[in-house]
Amino acid sequence: MQDLALHILDLADNSLRAGATRIRVRVVEDPAADRLEVEISDNGRGMDRKTLARALDPFFTTKPGKPVGLGLALFAQAARESGGQLEVESSPRRGTSLKAVFGLRHPDRKPLGDLPGTIDLLKQAHPRVAFDFDYRKRGGEAK
Repeated sequence: MQDLALHILDLADNSLRAGATRIRVRVVEDPAADRLEVEISDNGRGMDRKTLARALDPFFTTKPGKPVGLGLALFAQAARESGGQLEVESSPRRGTSLKAVFGLRHPDRKPLGDLPGTIDLLKQAHPRVAFDFDYRKRGGEAK
């Protein structure tokens, strides 16, 4: 994927397939710490320990008819390529939370892309789902 907004779109689709009615996307840009944090959380089905242990494996998916599950694996790779990492927490019936950290100024960090447009698209396509989007720049106000 070319930018982080496309990753977020893909991951929100995972949340929707898991039955989420609430999806939160939080982005924090911290120039002083050279960090960009992207957090996505939902109230969907969640994953049991066995599924969670395999969630970052690109050759594992729970989606019927799909041979691979690249979304989380590619998001994790994008974080690692910029000197960061991805953490995934999930439990059945409680939802899933992802937190990716990227090197803000790292030359291999993907651009943010159109985050507001992506969230607006999700809201329009899924009007019954509550989407919460928060973008902050440390040292600045929420956008």
